[in-house]
Amino acid sequence: MLSPAERRAKIRAVIRVASCNFIEAYDFIVYGYYANYIAATFFPAGSEFASLMLSFGAGYLMRPLGAIVLGSYMDRKGRKKGLILTLGLMAAGTLSIAVTPGYAQIGLLAPLLIVAGRLLQGLSAGAEFGGVAIYLSEIATPGRHGFYCSWQAVSQQVAVVFSALFGFALTAIVPQQEMTLWGWRLPLLAGIVAIPLILWLRRSLEETEIFKHSRHVRTMGEVLRILAAHWKLVLNGVALTVMTTTSFYLITAYTPTYARQALHMGPSDVFLVTLLVGLSNLAWLPVGGVLTDRFGARPLMLLVTMAALITAYPAMVWLVADPSFSKLLAVLLLYSVYFGLYNGALIPLLAEIMPAEVRTAAFSLAFVTATAIFGGFTPAICTYLIELTTNRAAPALWLSLAAAISLAAAFILPAVQSARATDMRAVYVK
Repeated sequence: MLSPAERRAKIRAVIRVASCNFIEAYDFIVYGYYANYIAATFFPAGSEFASLMLSFGAGYLMRPLGAIVLGSYMDRKGRKKGLILTLGLMAAGTLSIAVTPGYAQIGLLAPLLIVAGRLLQGLSAGAEFGGVAIYLSEIATPGRHGFYCSWQAVSQQVAVVFSALFGFALTAIVPQQEMTLWGWRLPLLAGIVAIPLILWLRRSLEETEIFKHSRHVRTMGEVLRILAAHWKLVLNGVALTVMTTTSFYLITAYTPTYARQALHMGPSDVFLVTLLVGLSNLAWLPVGGVLTDRFGARPLMLLVTMAALITAYPAMVWLVADPSFSKLLAVLLLYSVYFGLYNGALIPLLAEIMPAEVRTAAFSLAFVTATAIFGGFTPAICTYLIELTTNRAAPALWLSLAAAISLAAAFILPAVQSARATDMRAVYVK
């Protein structure tokens, strides 16, 4: 039982690390909301799709490298040092995007600087979210890992809500032409303003006791060797993560595009739906963590993925038959329940099953690989599916596929964990 002083110290630690994760998530998410404006400003390509993929996709493709390089740095040097480094990289990437002149002013240098900034953001995000999850897992009190870890995702949802509020206000105040010229820069600059305070909060973090008293990997080569020995476990972690990352990007990053292009809704309705979905996620994520602590992660994950397989497509078919604001909100709130409960179970489970010596690198690699392949490209894939099939409910098929993959991964998890024990004895380096 924690004393009042210990409880207050735990709460302060959670707030510090989660607030830092908020700004990292905000800087990365807000780019997606204004990607069309950014692409038009910096990329002269004739294809809007190509411009978006060059700028938006670059950050996601960089994440696996960030997971290995920066994740292994956290496993070797400490959680605190690694989290300070990721914050600095994200700040540098966001600032470069916010202040770079457009293509009309500096030519080809503009897209090069934007891609470089996006690569820095992706490198940082590759280890940031995993590093925060591992930190929360390692400071959690016994029997409360699910609840503690849920605040990693809660801080991201606060970023979704804040960026949606900012966008809602911005589109109401700034004319469309001015948004294209300069308005889109304001949300990025707002994220930069908070960096000094966030950096101070992160520098005040205490290193986790588990890291202080555990065996640390010594070299990058050792990290890679252990990761390679546990490739089945990491691959299973990727498959488990597919559901949470796909549902997250479907109901947040893809909502503005889907509502405008497929359902022909106005920008105010779009940002209002995104705001309400973010609030719903905020409510369900801690619930998922508490249920995980009570009943275990795997049963909850099996239940949610089976429910999504049964209901995701029929719900979207109902929406597109007669689109309206209320119907869109109802469907996305249903998907929000799936995301919140599933993610609340996933994060503590991944932190638990990964090899202790490379916990941050392995967790991050599994999480961001799923994000790069499924989550980050969800908006592009869903748009393509609608164009290919002329079926506006096609995005639900993508979500159903993600649910099926994660359902299968949850079923075979015990066998993979059993294999891990054998692999660990074979590669343990004294």
